[in-house]
Amino acid sequence: MEPVLTPRQQEIVDLARRQGRVNVDDLAARLDVTQQTIRKDLNELCELRLMTRVHGGAIIASGVENVAYEARRLIAQAEKQAIGAATARLIPDNSSLFINIGTTTEEVARALQDHEGLLVITNNLNVANLLYRHPKIDVIVTGGPVRRADGAVIGAAAVDIVRQFKVDYAVIGTSAIDEDGSLLDFDVREVRVSRAIIDNARKVVLVADHLKTERSAPVRIGHLREVDIFVTDALVSPPLRELCEEAQVQVVEVGRFGEQSSESAVA
Repeated sequence: MEPVLTPRQQEIVDLARRQGRVNVDDLAARLDVTQQTIRKDLNELCELRLMTRVHGGAIIASGVENVAYEARRLIAQAEKQAIGAATARLIPDNSSLFINIGTTTEEVARALQDHEGLLVITNNLNVANLLYRHPKIDVIVTGGPVRRADGAVIGAAAVDIVRQFKVDYAVIGTSAIDEDGSLLDFDVREVRVSRAIIDNARKVVLVADHLKTERSAPVRIGHLREVDIFVTDALVSPPLRELCEEAQVQVVEVGRFGEQSSESAVA
């Protein structure tokens, strides 16, 4: 059974992502618990590679090395599930789609399990494991080396297989979204596969929670202008919202913790 962050630990992570650093004394006062409790929370979050301890507190994990995959599953978990469900509703039966690596794209796959007549091409072994047993969903896994950390199939062979298809939808995740609209990730080999996925789909659906706009990563996948639909819990950045309006990107907001939903579309 996967570990689950406590509400207090989730609040600590969210605060650290906003501020970059948290202090033991401040957290204890803010959350009305002892400093010993906060230190225990921080130690557990560091074991999950969500944070790194520094004198007096902790900082968010580096923007050069990604957070461990199992730990990423715990970040904004409810939001990712709501994003997955909303995205699945956008995908009609009897369509073809790419799904790339990511914990949010996994939630999309989980929500697609009641669909029929789908052809799914993926470089995500976790997605393949979720869908391959379903008799009305055909799954093709790209070839190439498997990254042990997260089950991503990466490299030139995966790119070559992706380029053999022209699909209806690409469902893509990203590690970070810069304020200028750049979609960013950590591994150039993974990015090449994602780039091929974008280039060979008729419609591109980006799935990303609001925390991705507060992160950084070094490798550029592409730009928000290349996206047709952006499904998120909340688009909190005014520059990114303006960019979506200018580029006619349809924005679907599911709300924090799936509590509400709204949609803005530019024809």
